[in-house]
Amino acid sequence: MSYGILNEAYERFARTGPEWGEDQLTNHGPMAAEVLVRRGHADAVHGWVDAYARRLDDLPAASDKITDRTWHEALGDGRRIGDWTAYFTGQVRERPWQDVLVTWWPRLLPGIVAGATHGLIRVSHAVRALQAGDESAEAATELAHGLAFWAARMLSVPGAADPAGELDVAAALAAIPRIPDQQGTVATRFGQFAAMPTWSGSLSALRPPADPEDARAQLADLVAGATAGYLTHGHASPVLLVHTATAPNAVLHTLSVLPRDLWAPSLSAVWAASAAIISAYAPRQAAPRAGLPQMEPGPDAVALLIERATAHGDEHVIKFADTAADAYAHTGDADTLAAALRVGELIESAN
Repeated sequence: MSYGILNEAYERFARTGPEWGEDQLTNHGPMAAEVLVRRGHADAVHGWVDAYARRLDDLPAASDKITDRTWHEALGDGRRIGDWTAYFTGQVRERPWQDVLVTWWPRLLPGIVAGATHGLIRVSHAVRALQAGDESAEAATELAHGLAFWAARMLSVPGAADPAGELDVAAALAAIPRIPDQQGTVATRFGQFAAMPTWSGSLSALRPPADPEDARAQLADLVAGATAGYLTHGHASPVLLVHTATAPNAVLHTLSVLPRDLWAPSLSAVWAASAAIISAYAPRQAAPRAGLPQMEPGPDAVALLIERATAHGDEHVIKFADTAADAYAHTGDADTLAAALRVGELIESAN
């Protein structure tokens, strides 16, 4: 990987907040930059960052120090993003980044929906850079920013239930019920789960993993199933439904750093998050397959897909193409690649 280019991007984004604008849209810059570098398009990073960074807000200043004794009271307080960033930046300077992650992963896991799962996803992209050998201060600081965003925006899935049934991932995905009224904000939609008698049961219907390796396999199946599902359902909410696949992929790529006893709880948490987004945003009926994109499988298919996503330029398209490539490697299903083309059709190009 071109660590120098990636670290330059990390250094620039470290001065920006995790959200921007009145609508508090998520800053995807560090995540997309990591994908571009890892997928062989480091030459596009400088121009992409220049264009993307113009829209961002400055990082909020710290105002009230968070300590090892007071962190509980600051969880989920979005006003304290600056405080959380200062806290975690200090943590990764004082301790190995792996220790910080392992300490905080179980604390943050109940709030996995933070920032529509972007806290989790940003953490995972930083972990991928660190795991690949970028043990720089810039990469560790990027991990701190991801953890801070997650902590400040902690949000749980109402009615979450651990897998305890007999359904495999594909059947469990197909059985997810939809909320009665798919309108409004994330909070408005998620607020309907409490009145849905079948909601918790649909989550627990997934079979529990037999062991940690089975949890890993189920996560890979969830990534692939959600990716392919976007092809026929993504039109209902092109941006939000991307995260049904990118969130479990984020967990999947973080497992190797985590103790194995955290793998099953991590599957349970992200399964609930993906299912909740599907329930809240995906239509009940699939779009007809005819007329949707097709992509021929083959040795050059992934490279072509990433090239198209890079040319498109939208951050969601870049990140979903990365996840689709992983899903295709797992299943060989060309519909996972076609789903990434569909994202590019539904989301306006940034170029």
